[in-house]
Amino acid sequence: YPMAYLFHTQNKNQQKTGRTILAIDFMVFTLRLIHIFAIHKQLGPKIIIVERMMKDVFFFLFFLSVWLIAYGVTTQALLHPDDGRVEWIFRRVLYRPYLQIFGQIPLDEIDTSRMYPRNCTFNPLQLLQENSPSCPNNYANWLVILLLVIFLLVTNVLLMNLLIAMFSYTFQVVQGNADIFWKLQRYNLIVEYHGRPALAPPFIIISHITLVLRRIFKTTEHSKEHLGELLTKSEQLQTPLLSY
Repeated sequence: YPMAYLFHTQNKNQQKTGRTILAIDFMVFTLRLIHIFAIHKQLGPKIIIVERMMKDVFFFLFFLSVWLIAYGVTTQALLHPDDGRVEWIFRRVLYRPYLQIFGQIPLDEIDTSRMYPRNCTFNPLQLLQENSPSCPNNYANWLVILLLVIFLLVTNVLLMNLLIAMFSYTFQVVQGNADIFWKLQRYNLIVEYHGRPALAPPFIIISHITLVLRRIFKTTEHSKEHLGELLTKSEQLQTPLLSY
């Protein structure tokens, strides 16, 4: 937040950077409000379910990325072999196949029989210099359509059902031990907030100063107590020696 505020007080270009950081901060701080529901007996285990489902999504994305890159690179090589613009390569290899999973299939850019006449070129120099649209290659267009069908079948049917099965297993495991998970989560939340300062920013600096002073005084008192214990033990050892 302080960094975003400093950017926001500068010129217009840096104000945009500060606004972007503030927007991200707002999203992060809002998502942290989910921890408030951890103390609730019904909603607390649901938070654990969501956290574990995020791990399932991570493994799902690993399998999905393999199919997505394989399909995206192949279709890019078949449809636009002459386009060497890096930003458009990444769009067609990663961004467009990802949107196709959710039903946004641009057939007018894939199926040459459905394409409308437009101003495009196959010349690589013209593509780079004039930033003209690239013409799709008609060669082996049937293979592109076949790959699209296989890609959608695997991602939308096979992998999506695999993800749903993983979600169901995670829900059953956590819900079956919901009381134990809730008690553990509540304990961790109490311990976390017990060690936090009582004041909120920007007055949190007062709590930090108080904690530092307490730590210094406790260290001093502990050293004095330790020295007193050593002197007491030394006197106890000297007494039998003197009597001897």
